[in-house]
Parts: sequence; structure tokens; C-alpha cells
Amino acid sequence: MTSSIPAIGTRTADGATLQAVFLDLDGTLVDTEGFWWEAEAEVFAGLGHILDDAHREVVVGGPMSRSANYLIQVTGVDISLPELSVLLNAAFLARIRRGVPLMPGARRLLAELTAHEVPTALVSASHRAVVDQMLHSLGPEHFRLTLAGDDLVRTKPHPDPYLTAAARLGAAPERCAVVEDTLTGVTAGEAAGCPVVAVPSVTPIPPAAGRTVVRSLEEVDLPFLRSLITESRGGVH
Repeated sequence: MTSSIPAIGTRTADGATLQAVFLDLDGTLVDTEGFWWEAEAEVFAGLGHILDDAHREVVVGGPMSRSANYLIQVTGVDISLPELSVLLNAAFLARIRRGVPLMPGARRLLAELTAHEVPTALVSASHRAVVDQMLHSLGPEHFRLTLAGDDLVRTKPHPDPYLTAAARLGAAPERCAVVEDTLTGVTAGEAAGCPVVAVPSVTPIPPAAGRTVVRSLEEVDLPFLRSLITESRGGVH
């Protein structure tokens, strides 16, 4: 789902404008990070390798290619990256077709952004087939634009996904709020010049300049996101 419709700005008290909101998928809007690990463990068990839980923190939140390549290296399994990616996506899709649980506060936040006509993009490192399947649980009507990991040459932690989303919505990156749950995604948003809200799901994310760390999406609403456009310039939150 793509769009070139210019962003509808939402103005803060001092006149600054929130032009768009960019939301990550896995671990941010939907509680599926455990699903990915289960799929990886299942696939590698079928290949004769039991994954150590220590690898979980390494692969969480990363793009499929990076995680799969890492697991090939540490296990020494005899399979190509494209072959493994097919197996992992199939195992994960089998799980999410049964439905996915939304993170606390996700449905309310999406409804609020839609009600106020705030241009919202779903920006994920997951493959397009995964993103499209999860839209059934999230509601495609909430998004002006969706970007998947295989829609671009470079995905997170590179800034390309967020720069592309801003360009397609006609928005300035510094006027777009990013919501992410992993350091990989946070790094991508910050590299694009966006104020970032970190909602850690599996591993901690430290505070930093231009970054706001919260415990749950239940702490995030439209006034909060509007405030980031000016407050993020002031430093750590």
C-alpha cells in the first residue's frame, strides 16, 4: 500500500507541526517477537540444530537477512540464505495466520491517529508477505503507506525506510515521529533525523538525545507525539 498524498500537519502549541507518524510492526504494534524466535527454533531443529537462547537477543528486531545470516554462521548449518529465508517466513506465516495479539495501547493509538487524520506509515523490516498478513489484524485503513524490508535495497538499521516513508508522504523527517521497540529500529529512525519513541519489547534501550523511552504504547497518544517535534530538540527524555 503506497501513497503520495501530502501529509496533513497537526500543530503543536508553539506552532511546530507533526507531519506524520511512522510505526514499526513486530514488537511495537504486534506481540510477535516470540513468534519469530519460535519459527527460527523450529526451522533449525528441522535442520538438526538446537538454538541456544543466547542467540535470541542478537536476532531480535533485526531484518530477516541479518538474523538468518547470523544463525547460519553460528550453527554452521549447510543452507543458503535465500533457502533459509523461505523456511523462516513460511514457519512465521503459519503462526500469524491464526491471528496476532496487539501490544497494549496499539489499537487505541491507531484509532486516535486515524480519527485525527494524521498520516501514518507502517515501516517494518519484515517481508512484504508478513506485513500484508498482519494488516488483517491491525486494519489497513489506519495506514497511508506500508513499507516492508524487501521493498527497499537497504532496511533498518539504515535510515532508508524512514527517509523513503517521509518522502512518499511529502513530509520532513524532523517533523515525523517514529515509534520503535528495538535499538536496530531506533537507530534507523534517528539516522533519518526523526524524533524517536522507544518502547522496548525484549531488550532494554537506553535514553539518548532526541530519544524518548517509554514503558508501553499506553503512554503514547497524539498530544505526546506532537510534543516530540519540539521537545526532542532539548535532549534526553
